[in-house]
Amino acid sequence: MGKLHFLFSFLLLFAAMVSGRHETQRTAGSTMVDGKQGRIGAIVDMSSRIGKEEILAMQMAIEDFNSLSNRNFSLVVRDSRSDPNLAALAAKDLISMQRVQVLIGPQTWEVASVVSEVGNEEQIPVLALANEIPKWANEKFKFLVQASPSQLNQMRAIAGIIGSWDWRLVNVIYEDRDFSTTEIFPHLVHALKDVGAEVSEFVGLSQFDSDLFTKELERLRRGSSRIFVVHLPFKLALRLFEIAKEMRMMGKDYVWITTDTFTSLAHSFNVSINSVLQGVVGVKSYFPEKNPRYRDFYLRFCRRFRLEHFDEDNNEPGIFAVQAYDAATTAAMAMSEIQEKGNDHLLEKIELTDFQGLGGKIQFKDRKLAPADTFQIINTLGRSYMELGFWSDTLGFSQELRENSSSSSSMKDLSQVFWPGGSSETPKGWVVPTDANPLRIGVPTGSMFKQYVQVEEDHKAFNGLAVDLFKETLVILHAPLSYQFYHFDGSYDDLVNEIYLKNFDAVIGDIAIISRRYEHAEFTHPYSEAGLVMIVPTTNDTSNKALLFTKPFTVTMWILIAVVTVYNGFVVWFIERGHYPEHDGSMLDEAGAMFFSSFTTLFSLHGNRLHSNLSRMAMVAWLFMALVVTQTYTANLASMLTVQKFKATISNIETLQKMNAYVGNGRGTFVKRYLEEVLEFPTKNIKNYTAQDDLAEALRNQEIAAAFLEVPYAKLFLARFCNEFMISGPTYHVGGFGFAFPRGFPLLHDVNKALLKVFESGKYRELEESMIAREKCEDREAKVKSSSLSPNSFFLLFVLSGGVSTLALTLYTISVHKSFLQQTVLWRLMLAVIKNWGNHRREFSRQPNDVLLTVPKIFPNATNLQIQVQ
Repeated sequence: MGKLHFLFSFLLLFAAMVSGRHETQRTAGSTMVDGKQGRIGAIVDMSSRIGKEEILAMQMAIEDFNSLSNRNFSLVVRDSRSDPNLAALAAKDLISMQRVQVLIGPQTWEVASVVSEVGNEEQIPVLALANEIPKWANEKFKFLVQASPSQLNQMRAIAGIIGSWDWRLVNVIYEDRDFSTTEIFPHLVHALKDVGAEVSEFVGLSQFDSDLFTKELERLRRGSSRIFVVHLPFKLALRLFEIAKEMRMMGKDYVWITTDTFTSLAHSFNVSINSVLQGVVGVKSYFPEKNPRYRDFYLRFCRRFRLEHFDEDNNEPGIFAVQAYDAATTAAMAMSEIQEKGNDHLLEKIELTDFQGLGGKIQFKDRKLAPADTFQIINTLGRSYMELGFWSDTLGFSQELRENSSSSSSMKDLSQVFWPGGSSETPKGWVVPTDANPLRIGVPTGSMFKQYVQVEEDHKAFNGLAVDLFKETLVILHAPLSYQFYHFDGSYDDLVNEIYLKNFDAVIGDIAIISRRYEHAEFTHPYSEAGLVMIVPTTNDTSNKALLFTKPFTVTMWILIAVVTVYNGFVVWFIERGHYPEHDGSMLDEAGAMFFSSFTTLFSLHGNRLHSNLSRMAMVAWLFMALVVTQTYTANLASMLTVQKFKATISNIETLQKMNAYVGNGRGTFVKRYLEEVLEFPTKNIKNYTAQDDLAEALRNQEIAAAFLEVPYAKLFLARFCNEFMISGPTYHVGGFGFAFPRGFPLLHDVNKALLKVFESGKYRELEESMIAREKCEDREAKVKSSSLSPNSFFLLFVLSGGVSTLALTLYTISVHKSFLQQTVLWRLMLAVIKNWGNHRREFSRQPNDVLLTVPKIFPNATNLQIQVQ
């Protein structure tokens, strides 16, 4: 078989040489000028669109150079048919038989490598048009020059697309014999990691196995990821999309992203090809199309390509034509300089090339052009494709490449994308496989606080806050995920590592989120409060209590009591002052008597000594208020004296370290390492405990001086032992509790979103409060904080007492005024009677019936009072 294959290759080479020689004579011009001639060899795949564009572009480049420099360089082309063996034979023929001074091509590294080896042996420079050349190739092949810029940066553009919509898992499809992928894919993996994504599967396809396409696509369809990155040459990629369309994988919920290898031929796609590619997003090599040199090249190229290749639907040049034009120009310029200066080191002249080509700056460093840093993002739609915008290494995504154009790190800011199926709604990027096995959820059995996660002895029942929260999250997630819990008896680090080992699909429980665990898994947002605190025993607070008697009431309350008391005392004194001769005296004596009466009334009853009903009424309201206030004061003061206040036995870790004290923590947690590495406790001074009771007993017996617990644990511990222990010192910031999933888990974003909805709905608060409420001990803080009473608590009492006293004072004042008026009337009446009696004795002759006594008018509106004397 090997001999037959070699014979077949030889026959193909012979046919190619004949056709190539005929092509050269037809297109490159056969006229030679002595001292100014030279030959450039080219090896391309003449049957491909890329090869057709490259041949015409190189011919135009040499013609343009000859016309400008009065040279007569010619181009000799050989057809490789993408076969490395034919390419090697063609290279030898061009060097030994055609006497070419430089070789250009081929397009793939597989073919370019064998041509480079021939060029290295013959010391003929090879300008390779392969996009990716391994780093070791330049060391091995001293005459190899990479004449097309590296496209590795497009992997960052693809990662930017994926990161724009928070997709997490990606399937990568490539050609299995494409050796350049060893350089490309590490860049893709790294770029995806930067945006929080990763490759689910690398799928290699072979052009010699058509059945493999269907098998692999069917297997991928059964998976959960719907994001596909296609890095295939044109023919293989087109076959892949045709089969995918037949399998209904080019519809809704699917995302297809193509690399520059395929997308840079988008200008040549006809309507039938575009109908297969509807919704595909592609990364396309960019080159400036608006400069005058390119526009002139563009018009001439389209005119000649239409004449030479009438079977092609589109005549526009692409990036491959531009790169071939610049490569041929580079070779011609170097050859021309050697002929002028008589230097035979052509490779050195090529390396020193520096000019502005059609595709950009042509300048080599270490025999390589500068990597491409700008790419165009396109979206296949309708009969052609739509230009969405650009991605560049410096700007990110932008709709234009002007200096002041706006840019963004997200592709969402570009034009609207139409995805497969014609939908403008962004796909989720994942689905729940219909035939997938239930998720294996690992649950720890060694938790110190069973309130968070508890596994029954039969390993069939799983309870606790973490389990309930996980179930609530899945309810909101609205994803038909089937799952099954499995117990795990090891440490928490080992439990998380089981995800990396693919023994578990997720882990739930009181799993602390710490950095080193991120090496094996990804976590949800913390569902618990984050932090590490120190728990210490308490002791009675024996601080000064000299002013404790004033604490039952606020200062405002005391002032108001004094004001109301003085006011009520004044009212009673004012009403009763006429009945007590001892109240007569100087103003100072009367004031003292009033204040004495006011305050003694609070502690004694004098109801039998009061003579006025008004003073008795004021006294009743006053005594009622005083009774309530004094009883409340007594009760509040007794409460303050009864409740003991506590203080921490140790206030900071510096004290523990000076004492060289022992400290405790829960077994299997990360806290021990934190105590050793961060807080710098000696390992021998750290003791591990597996139960709350054991930890509490160790604190009571002074086996340890303090315990370090995460904040969620500390809440439960103090809820149970609230009068014995307390938190002391600062809170050390560490991660809270979360659920762990495999790296790149496609549902992680949706799980986090559902978890936030559980928080916002108040459901998590209910679960946590219910868990803490089941602990029997009361919260000591509620007892310690016996607050002083303010006037707000006695507002109605003060209004009642003050109002009754004011009413009594008002009624008394009215009554006194009325009595005064009555006494005035009687006195005037007596004077009038006496006066009229004297007149009667002088006029005794009158008849009795005629004698009238007239009382003077006292009130303005009253008539004179007449009295008949008989």
